[in-house]
Amino acid sequence: MSNKRLYVGNLPFDATTDGVRTAFEAFGTVHDVSLVSDRDTGRAKGFGFVEMDSQSAGAAIEGLNNKDFGGRDLNVNEARERTSGGGRNRRYSRES
Repeated sequence: MSNKRLYVGNLPFDATTDGVRTAFEAFGTVHDVSLVSDRDTGRAKGFGFVEMDSQSAGAAIEGLNNKDFGGRDLNVNEARERTSGGGRNRRYSRES
């Protein structure tokens, strides 16, 4: 089974990797959680990526998109590879 990488936006700034993992594990196996923080300040940017099985990813999008997580409504969709711009080492972006 192949994996999908999901963009997770509008995360609370105090969200943790474990907290995000727990929310997504309700829909299937989570292979990786990566929360993005500012390189200079270390402050959370309020978004990240979750990698999970393709079938589970679809269920997670349906179950968590626009749902409350820590007082904020999540924006969850399939990440897509960036085609240009966006800085160093950035392969994925949020779906438009």
